[in-house]
Amino acid sequence: MAQCPTWPAEFAEMYRRNGCWSGETFGDLLRDRAVKYSEKIAIVSGERELTYRQLDNRADRLAAGLMELGIKPMDRIILQVPNQLEFMEIIFALFRIGALPVFALPLHRKSEIAYLCELAEAAAYIIPDTYAGYDYRELAREVREDAPNLQHIIVIGECEEFIPYLKLFREPVNLPQVHAEDAAFFQLSGGSTGLPKLIPRTHNDYIYSLHESVSICRLDTESVYLAALPAAHNFTLSSPGVLGTIYAGGKVVLAPDPSPDTAFALIHKEKVTITAIVPPLALIWLDAAISRKASLTSLQVLQIGGAKLNAEVARRIQPELGCRLQQVFGMAEGLVNYTRLDDPDELVIYTQGRPMSPYDELRVVDEDDCEVETGVVGHLLTRGPYTIRGYYRAEEQNAKSFTSDGYYRTGDLVKLTSEGYLIVEGRVKDQVNRGGEKISSEEIENHLLAHGSVHDAALVAIPDPYLGERSCAFVIPREQSLTKNDITEFLRSRGLSGNKIPDRIEFVDDFPKTAVGKVSKKTLRESLIARLQTED
Repeated sequence: MAQCPTWPAEFAEMYRRNGCWSGETFGDLLRDRAVKYSEKIAIVSGERELTYRQLDNRADRLAAGLMELGIKPMDRIILQVPNQLEFMEIIFALFRIGALPVFALPLHRKSEIAYLCELAEAAAYIIPDTYAGYDYRELAREVREDAPNLQHIIVIGECEEFIPYLKLFREPVNLPQVHAEDAAFFQLSGGSTGLPKLIPRTHNDYIYSLHESVSICRLDTESVYLAALPAAHNFTLSSPGVLGTIYAGGKVVLAPDPSPDTAFALIHKEKVTITAIVPPLALIWLDAAISRKASLTSLQVLQIGGAKLNAEVARRIQPELGCRLQQVFGMAEGLVNYTRLDDPDELVIYTQGRPMSPYDELRVVDEDDCEVETGVVGHLLTRGPYTIRGYYRAEEQNAKSFTSDGYYRTGDLVKLTSEGYLIVEGRVKDQVNRGGEKISSEEIENHLLAHGSVHDAALVAIPDPYLGERSCAFVIPREQSLTKNDITEFLRSRGLSGNKIPDRIEFVDDFPKTAVGKVSKKTLRESLIARLQTED
């Protein structure tokens, strides 16, 4: 696609020559595995399951129905489907057509979905009827009013005015030719501005990332991967995730939620060998493991990523859960780092791993883009065979996020060890990392400032033992009658997802300022933390 920046020709040739890019598409990948592992179970979701042959066939039949509907190559499709069988059927059907899933998350609401429909010029929006007590059909009605390009809304489950998912299946037809260098789908970037950027991933680069992840994580046909986090997350999708498990010929178990009650029961029942969670969940799982009776003896590897894992928590994983810890640090834009399964404990506990590919290039630089010495904290820059060269339709942002020679500015502050491992020290961008979900301070502040009774607002991160960070909104009110509940209800009315509603709201008369007159969020944060410690 013209609006998707690509690798320069000399780099593309190098990655092909070195075997990084195989020329295989996701449609090819599933077809091949369906031949090799025909009657082997590929997907388990509740009481339902699909073999590799069945998944391949249903993807073909669904692709035929979507094409009859008018979906064509390069159409963008907003996919907001939780962890259920249909998620896997839909993505492979779209891969077969050459249409591009845009991976929204179940917790997204009107603010995010309407924006994505506009940015992607989406042709269709696919949702469940209800999930976790929320009616997505009502969300679709609201989104439709602001999305004139949206031609189709497809609903998994009960629906009246929309297109029923089950009625889309047709006899297989001839499919369009899809090329490995084409974009395969879009993931979402958190971004410091709050407006998600679309990350174009190609068949070539993403399948290479699966190959490397599967090798490092030692997946094979006997592996059973539990998707405890949303499958649409890059972590759950590919590190090695659901797609890496399909690549290896293993079995994917889709969990409707990551709670210990749900996850532990599935680990026991399905003999799960590997799963991935974020640090807040690790604490919950550790606490729950003491009293839960479900056996976790099959679990060999617990991956933890999305936010930095506290070393004290890392030490507890193997003794208390009986499995190997693997730290994962990566980003939807590309670069993924793993601790290796045979690494000494010190590296596994205290670092966030090293790059998975020998062709990953890293630079750790100071404010002037000069490289710093080993062990010194700096800004992480990277480029490589599976790290994008630019966002979709984002020329201004690309100029800021990528260097002239193609390095991606990750926004992470890290230091390198002598062994080439990364230790993550924080973020450059003004964000709250709430349990692995990056929340833009600017986005929430803009919503707060839209309230007529708010004079000014500042969102900061405060430490939290379970989530890593929570959000606190400092608000200067115009009227003394303004309440915290007024603000919360106002933000909900603007379609913000629940995780973006500030966890704490503090009313203040003014903001402390830096020497150059900017709001000192550092002072706000430190004063609140000090007060909370006094209260404790």
